[in-house]
Amino acid sequence: MPSGRVTFSQNWFDMLGYEEGEIEPHIRTWEQLVHPDDTKSVLHCLARHIEGKTPHFECEYRLKTKARSYLWTLARGKVVEHDASGRARRMVGTHIDISRRKGIEQQVAHIAVHDALTGLPNRLLFRDRLNSELANARRRSGHFAVLACDLDRFKAVNDSLGHPAGDALLRTISDRLRSIVRDGDTVARLGGDEFAIILAQSDDPKTASLVAQSVIEAVGQPIDLDGNVASVGASIGIALGPRDGDDADTLFKNADIALYRAKAAGRNTYSFYEPGMDAAVAARNQLERDLRDAIRQGGFVLHYQPIVNLASGEVGGFEALLRWQHPTRGMISPAEFIPVAEETGTIVAIGEWALQEACREAAAWPNALRVAVNVSAVQFQRPGLEQSVVRALAASGLTAERLELEITETVLMQDAEAAVVCLHRLRSLGVRIALDDFGTGHSSLSYLRRFPFDKIKIDRSFIKEIADPDTATIVRAIVGIGERLGTSITAEGVETREQLVCVQQEGCTEVQGFLYSRPVPAAFARTFARGPLSAAHTERAATGGRA
Repeated sequence: MPSGRVTFSQNWFDMLGYEEGEIEPHIRTWEQLVHPDDTKSVLHCLARHIEGKTPHFECEYRLKTKARSYLWTLARGKVVEHDASGRARRMVGTHIDISRRKGIEQQVAHIAVHDALTGLPNRLLFRDRLNSELANARRRSGHFAVLACDLDRFKAVNDSLGHPAGDALLRTISDRLRSIVRDGDTVARLGGDEFAIILAQSDDPKTASLVAQSVIEAVGQPIDLDGNVASVGASIGIALGPRDGDDADTLFKNADIALYRAKAAGRNTYSFYEPGMDAAVAARNQLERDLRDAIRQGGFVLHYQPIVNLASGEVGGFEALLRWQHPTRGMISPAEFIPVAEETGTIVAIGEWALQEACREAAAWPNALRVAVNVSAVQFQRPGLEQSVVRALAASGLTAERLELEITETVLMQDAEAAVVCLHRLRSLGVRIALDDFGTGHSSLSYLRRFPFDKIKIDRSFIKEIADPDTATIVRAIVGIGERLGTSITAEGVETREQLVCVQQEGCTEVQGFLYSRPVPAAFARTFARGPLSAAHTERAATGGRA
């Protein structure tokens, strides 16, 4: 084809929207119409056929239409005439519009590597891009960052408002994440409430810190879900590639390990991967497995700490405190296993067992003594708490007035409206409600206006420092609030006679602490339950000793 002349059929003109005579019938015109991204492969395919290396020419590529859009075509052709020297002289062929098929193929290909709900890259595409970024970083001797992100409190929203609301929340979060990253970065949804971000060519860890903080702030903004305002948080683990892993699996595993550290630090925060975190995460995972075994095998017990009425000196009730006797590690502190139970949701099963056991034990106590049971914020977030209370009371025969549920302000911080409604329903059963650890949060006073608590428990940190005039003033103010609201005030953590004298002077109505007794097994609690404190206990109180 030395002349480069081309004859286009009327069907070809119709397909691309041109009129005959609008374009020059020449090979260079055809080349100009081929999409720039397809030119190299098309010319290579054509050259191979003209050189006799393939029996025919066949190629899929895009051609520019008169409307300046591109149309996918399937081109087939064959050299039908050669000159005396054997060079190709004439070629014939066809163009077929395959745009519809290509569109379907592209849609299928997109679905295969994108999340159907949010449109974000899925785990498969994320891994592919992670491998590409690792290769780029090696070539330029640079770094990049991988952020593993989990939503905090998402399950509570999903359970309480339903899956459509949960889906809407995930779409909103996805849009917010997209708005934070740059072109060239990747935001992926790996499944459930698990997201990941690749910050391409990010050599400065400060960049990853700033992005992580932006993610936390953006995710934490309230979301309106058909009139219900939901609030979730984000925990983030950060690994730097290839420093923290020279392959995709290792790098993301280390970002995930850092994520566990962020969750353990209190959630709604971020943490960078550091060598040695693996062992801590392995220990935490083992603890989670042991915790599930303990639930199945009944590895928990309740100990009881007396709550003493200061006016009468009598035990008015007990707080039930969870204990876990591990088969190999011995007694494990609740401060260690309760956060894991809350994070994994196993606190719901543990809490229900504790409620049933405490009610069963209290039903045998004389003098209508009350039992106080701690309720986690997670139990409030999941449906079924009220039914659990009703079942525990019915099974034990304990009257509702003898059960006291202790909550912290965390319960109200998650979804205050729903929590207050639930508290009112529990109150209508006759159950008493106590606000525990008062004064340690940011909004304790505002919650007192929203719900009429039966009891306020002053946190032990105030009692420890009650000899300080400023601390004593705070305690006095809390007691004054309680008096105006008709609420009893319990001082927690009373350990010395001096502290006892101070809380009495400031007007507290009840005390609880080592001065009277450590938490004790159920059998020992029954000794306290027989009536006023014994002379021995009174003497211990007078001398500042511990029972």
